[in-house]
Amino acid sequence: MKSVYIAMMAAAGIVMAGQAHADEALAKAKNCMSCHAIDKKLVGPSYKDVAAKYKGDKAAPAMLAGKVKAGGKGTWGQIPMPPNNVTEDEAKKLVAWVLATK
Repeated sequence: MKSVYIAMMAAAGIVMAGQAHADEALAKAKNCMSCHAIDKKLVGPSYKDVAAKYKGDKAAPAMLAGKVKAGGKGTWGQIPMPPNNVTEDEAKKLVAWVLATK
């Protein structure tokens, strides 16, 4: 029984690591990483800072997905974030990944 549990946990870890990598790949493919980094401010805030700011905010995923698609300004300073060429599903995946960043 213990070996089954260990195997299940290992499989879950592999799936989660693959998903995290896939979403980082999507961020790179959509040029998000041109202005954002995981752990430091570039043109825009780091993903860790975004995750910390919106931690526990149940409205954040939908609001941020809208900002990813439409762009925005003023939340993190005067430099605006332009609209991004992403689908609704891609925006949701990107935001889920960003909010899970630690």
